[in-house]
Amino acid sequence: MSEESAADAGNADREFVVVVVEPETPGNVGTIARAMKNFGLTDLKLVDPPEIDRDSEAYGFAGHAREDVLPNADTVTLEEVVENYHTVGTTAITGEDARRHVRYPFKTPAELRESLATVDTDTALVFGREGTGLNNEELEQLDELISIPANPDYPVMNLGQAATVTLYELRSLFLDEYQLPEVEHERADEPEIERFYEQFHAFLAQAESRDHKRERSERLIRRLVGRAHPTSKEMTTLTGVFRRATDLMEHADHSERERDGAHDDERDDERRAR
Repeated sequence: MSEESAADAGNADREFVVVVVEPETPGNVGTIARAMKNFGLTDLKLVDPPEIDRDSEAYGFAGHAREDVLPNADTVTLEEVVENYHTVGTTAITGEDARRHVRYPFKTPAELRESLATVDTDTALVFGREGTGLNNEELEQLDELISIPANPDYPVMNLGQAATVTLYELRSLFLDEYQLPEVEHERADEPEIERFYEQFHAFLAQAESRDHKRERSERLIRRLVGRAHPTSKEMTTLTGVFRRATDLMEHADHSERERDGAHDDERDDERRAR
């Protein structure tokens, strides 16, 4: 077994739970439950929650999480969570350096994802109250801190929003696969792209008489298409557009030559008549 496979096998039984400390409104609990369902988590733990019944906002906001995540939520104490899990607290207000060590150092959710990717440990993601978040005493009990990068003038997010963003960033720790296909974009085959370049060359032969301008334009379009990774449909469409443009210019040029020739004939006739 490769080292990567061994690591995957060792981490297969890792447990991730979401803990919400003293949520004030049932609606936010439902929103968090729904985000958990979206991104592959099922174990919700609540510290001093409000009353949550089937007719509350929690069930209204939970979507399909009302079927499993929400009704199976456990009521716990923060001390129980600290005793049984590697704990990661969330905070919008951070310390700038080690002199304010209660809220420093901290990671972004993306940095946490990278650091936990190869670590075999049961982890609790701990979110605080809507109005004040986790207090210093609670943060001092936790192992790590994360903070979502946001506008410095207004970094505090709604509790449900903060949980959703965090779980989205960490989703690869919980989900082996997504509803999205593995291949998000199929680049056109090289012969299709080369046919486009040939047609663009023919277009420039009609549109631009200066050699150095044509050469520069062809280099530019090759770099542009190379970065864009166009699909087969896009290449077919663009090739057709430039083919029609080339044909129109050729037809216009031919018509102009015919008009010039007719004018020459008229002038010849006039000279002979004199």
